[in-house]
This record gives sequence, structure tokens and C-alpha cells, in this order.
Amino acid sequence: MNLHRLARPAMALITCSLALNVWASGEKPLRVIVPAPAGGTMDTAARVVGQQISADIGRPVIVENRPGATGSIGLSAMLQAAPDGNTILLGASNLLVEAPQVMKVPYDPLKDIVTIARVASSSYVLVTGASYPAKDFQSLVAQLKARKGKSSFASYGMGTVSQYSGLILSSQAELDMQHVGYAGSPPALQDVIGGQVDVMFDGMVTSLPLIKSGMLRPYAVSGKSRSRYFPDVPTMTELGYRDIQFQGQVCFYGSSKLPADVLAKLQAIIKRAADAPAVQQKLIDVGVEPDVSIDSAALLAENKLLSQRNAAIVKKFNIQAN
Repeated sequence: MNLHRLARPAMALITCSLALNVWASGEKPLRVIVPAPAGGTMDTAARVVGQQISADIGRPVIVENRPGATGSIGLSAMLQAAPDGNTILLGASNLLVEAPQVMKVPYDPLKDIVTIARVASSSYVLVTGASYPAKDFQSLVAQLKARKGKSSFASYGMGTVSQYSGLILSSQAELDMQHVGYAGSPPALQDVIGGQVDVMFDGMVTSLPLIKSGMLRPYAVSGKSRSRYFPDVPTMTELGYRDIQFQGQVCFYGSSKLPADVLAKLQAIIKRAADAPAVQQKLIDVGVEPDVSIDSAALLAENKLLSQRNAAIVKKFNIQAN
């Protein structure tokens, strides 16, 4: 009998059991890395859900902000931690399905990382400054077409859905708009409001307060269905632009090396917290739709399809990171 062959699965079982015991012991805080600055959407979501998790399991939850390099700094920090369930990450799905299409990252986004749970989703909205003369989408397209080759669209970064959407609209409506890329939504939106750039597809979270305050005008949303925030605003699909259907996901991620039972435990506590009515209302208040899923296999399949779609868009429009 080969004792070494018997020892390997036994040791794996012991390692997995120890990992679960360490995770469940409550001796360590649960560390949630957010690959974005404090005060943003991901940071807010992490703190809202994390506070509920702490209340549910009686264990401290520490949110650690690690912004930079389109999320790869935070993801790398998460992957460098022991895969025992004590360090996870909350971020947007673009970390896995958009950024790696235009930049090199020190990990395989579909093999090294597991989506533990999705807690919310968000759509994108096509906006102009409130003073822009077009009052509806058809008028907007007519206005842009009258200035063919001279109009412009902003995006909050190269190789993002914000850029994809503008390029597809410009191509399919034959607008020949110029792309103006920014480092984030705030500076881009300021120029849209000021009229330096004509239009922008922006995330709902950053545009929502400015729309409510009357500084931006919404024309269409890119989600699968109309937004609860603007029920009278059509989707791009309704308007005939089926290729402009994008939706961001707010997810908890972990190392793919997480033991199966630790992953299941994390999914259970995250689902319980994210399903709490108070948590769901707080997420709605900041502009995201509660959308809970703990089916990691289904979420991986979805990410693979999105990555393929985005890679095709990047290739078609020859998008390159600066």
C-alpha cells in the first residue's frame, strides 16, 4: 500500500477543516478589500453589507480601501492573503470583464478569482448637461448628426463600458463622435455639464444625484429594463440599439483556492446580510439595485460571456489603454 498516496487526501482534508475552523473562530476580523477610494459606491456598499454581516455573526468587519491600477492593486492584495476566508474583496464586475481586455494584470481573472456572491447591479445612463437643447433621444441624435464629426462623448476611462457604449452609438447612428477619456466620472461629468463635451454614458450612481439636482438630463438607460429612478426614460434596446445593453455587478470576490465549505459559509452570511430589508434600501438609496446571487458557477459563466463580448468590442474599435 502506498502510504504517501493516502496521506495526500488526508492532509488536504485536515487543511480544509483547519481553514474552516480558523474562519469560524471569530478570532480575526473579516477583512473586506475595496479597490476604490473611500466614499464611493463600492466603499459604501462594502460598509453597508459589512455592518450587517458583523451584526449577524458577531465578528468585526474591516473595510480596507486599496485603489489604483483599475482595481488590480486591490485584487492582488486579496490574492496574496491566505485563502482561508478572512480576506475577501468587494468590487464591480468590470475588474474581471473589462479592465483585463486593455491592460495586463498579474492574475487570470476567470481562473484565479471566484465570485462569492453578487449583492447588487447597476445600469448606465446616457446624459447631457441640462442646458443641452435636445429634449429627448431622437432630438439628441438629430442634434449630434447635424454636427457629424464635430460632436464628442466622454467616458470615465479607456476600455470601459462608458467608452464601449459611446463608440457603439456613434457607429450605429453614424455620428462620428470624438471620444474624450477621463480618469473617473466626476471630471467627465463636470465637462458634460459645462458643455465642453456633448454626451456621456455614465454609471447610475454618479449621475443620479446630478440628474435629481437638475444639472444633467437623462435620455436612455443601458440596463435590461427601465430604471426605478426614471421610469419614463427608455432603454437603449427599446430605442433600437440592442448592442448597448450593459449592466454592472457589485460582487464579493475571493481566491479560487478557497475551500468549498468556507466558500459556502461566506455565501450564506453574505446572502443573509444582503437580503436584509434595511441593507437593500440603503443600496437603493445610493443608486444600485439589490440583486443577490450566490451561484458561483452561474456567475463565472456570465463573466466568461461578458469577457468574450467585451474582447470583441475592444478588437472591433481597436481600443488601447493609454
